[in-house]
Amino acid sequence: MSNKHQGKKFENFIYDILQHRSKKLLVTALIFLSLFGTILMLPTEVVLARMLPGKSSNTFSIYVKTPDGSSISQTKEVVQCVEDILKPEKEVTDIESFIGEGAPLDYAGLVKGSGMKQGERFAEIVVNLTDKHHRDEKSFIMVQRLRPVIKNSCESKIDGTVIQMIEMPAGPPTMASIVVEVYGDSNTKVAGVANEVSKVLKQTDKIVDVDVMSETPYDKYKLMPISEKIARSGLSVEQVNQILYLAFKGMVVAVKNTIELNDQVGIFVSLSDETKDINENSLASLRTKLSSLYLMNNKGMMIPLTEVVEIKEVKSDRTIYHKDLKTMINVTAETDNQSQVYPLLDARDKMIKYFSEKGYEVNKEPGISTYMFDLTLVDKKTGEEYLLRWDGEMKVTLDTFRDLGAAFIAALILIFLLMVIYYKSYAISGIILGGSFLSIIGVILGHWVANLFTEDVFFLTATSLIGFIALIGISSRNSLLLVDFTKDLIKNNGIEKQRAIAIASATRLKPILLTAIAIILGSSLLASDPVFGGLGVALISGTVVAVIVSIIFVPVLMDNTEAI
Repeated sequence: MSNKHQGKKFENFIYDILQHRSKKLLVTALIFLSLFGTILMLPTEVVLARMLPGKSSNTFSIYVKTPDGSSISQTKEVVQCVEDILKPEKEVTDIESFIGEGAPLDYAGLVKGSGMKQGERFAEIVVNLTDKHHRDEKSFIMVQRLRPVIKNSCESKIDGTVIQMIEMPAGPPTMASIVVEVYGDSNTKVAGVANEVSKVLKQTDKIVDVDVMSETPYDKYKLMPISEKIARSGLSVEQVNQILYLAFKGMVVAVKNTIELNDQVGIFVSLSDETKDINENSLASLRTKLSSLYLMNNKGMMIPLTEVVEIKEVKSDRTIYHKDLKTMINVTAETDNQSQVYPLLDARDKMIKYFSEKGYEVNKEPGISTYMFDLTLVDKKTGEEYLLRWDGEMKVTLDTFRDLGAAFIAALILIFLLMVIYYKSYAISGIILGGSFLSIIGVILGHWVANLFTEDVFFLTATSLIGFIALIGISSRNSLLLVDFTKDLIKNNGIEKQRAIAIASATRLKPILLTAIAIILGSSLLASDPVFGGLGVALISGTVVAVIVSIIFVPVLMDNTEAI
C-alpha cells in the first residue's frame, strides 16, 4: 500500500504542476537558470577544463640550462644547488645527474627534447621517489611545491639560468603545456620576436618555466694553427692539436695490458680542474694560459704554443630550426598543475596589446581548432611578417574537446533523426533531445562539488566528456518511455492528457530510479581513479540530473506540445 500511496502522491505532485501555468513556468525557469549558471562556470574558471589531470609517478626530471657560453663547472654549481635542496626530501630515494648531456630517453624525454641537450651548459637531473602507493604526497604536488624553492635558490647562482621541472605526462606526450611557435624569414629576427613572446609569458599568471629554445650568440675564441710557423719550428699540426686536447679536455696517451682483461686499457691523462680553469673570460687570460704550454720539436727544442697558433675572437653560431620548411623557434612554458586554456587566453590578450604598442600590426589568424588563436605580426616599418602559432598540451586539449564536442553533436543529431522517423514528429523528438542535453548541468555541477572535497584541482577532462556522451542514451531512454506510456494511456484508455502524463511519470519513477542507482553504484568505482575520475563523476552527477529532468521537466514539455 505504501508504494501505491507514494506513487499516487507523486502523480498528484506532477499533475498539480501541469494544472498551474505559473508552476510550469517556474520549473522551466529553474532548469534554464541552472543550465546557464553551470555553463557559466567554465569561462569564469569555477570549473577548470584540462585534457587529463596530473599523474602521480615514481620519478620526475629537472632540466638545467645555464646561459650560452657557460662552462661545465658553472653548470655543476647550479646542479649541486638543486641536489642540496632535493637530498633532505624524505620521499626522494636517489638522484641521477647528467651534466653536459640529457638523461637516457624515457617516455617524456622523447618529445621534450632531452636528446638534444648536448653541451657544457646543459644538465638533466632524474629524481626517483618512493612508490606512489606508499606515500601521501603525489609527485605533481611535490613538483609544484619544490619548483619555487629550487628556482628562487638556484637560478640566481648563474644569471640567466633556466630550470624546468618535467613531470611524466598522464596522456599524449607533448613538448610542454604551452608551446608558441614563432615563424619568420630571418632566424635572428625570429629569435628577437621569440624573446619578446617569452617576456609576455613570464608576466602572465599561472605560467612558469618559460624558455626560448634558441641560443644567444656569445663571444668565443678560436685557436687556428699557423701551418707555416709550425713547419719552420719542426713541429706538426697533430702535435698542436694533441697538446690542446690534453690541456683542456684530456686524452688517452698510452695503453696498459692486463692479465685479467683480453683488451687493452687506455691511460687517460688530464690536467686538474684548477689548472684547466681560466681566471676570466678575456683574450689576455687565454693567452697567459697558452703561454705556459710548450711543444718539443724534432731537434729537442721547446717551442711556446703561442708562437704557432693564432687566437681569434669570434661570435658563436646560432642553431637554425625549421618546421614545414619555414624558419621557426619554439617558446615553451608550463602551467604548474593548472589548466592550459585560461593562461593561454590571458597571454594572448597581453601579446596583442604588447606587440601593438611595439609597432606591429597584429592580425588574428582565422581557422579552426587551435589555429583560431594564432596571431600574425606585421612590422609597420619594414613590412616583415611573423606568425605566432600555439601548440603543446594546450593544443591537444582543445583538439580533444573539439572532437568530443563534434561526437556529442553527431550523437544528438542521430538521436533526433531516429526519433523523427519513429514518432513522425519534430516536437516529440525535440523533447527527448532537450532532456538528453540537460544532463550537462549535472556533469559540470558534479565537478564543482568534487573539487570542493578533493585536495587537488578536479578538472573537467576528456574522460568527463566521454561520460557526458554516454549519458545521452540513458536520459533519452527515460524520456522515450515516458512519451510512449503517455501516448498509450491517452489512446487506449482515453485518459485526459495531463493526467496521463502524471500517471506515466509516477509509474516510470521506480524503474528510472533503479536504473539510476545501478549507474551511480557502478560509476562510484571510477570516481577515485586519477585519470578516469572525471568519467565516474560525470556519470554519477549527470545521471542524478537526468532523472530530475526526465520526471519533472520532460512532463512540462510534453504538456506544452500538441503532438501528444
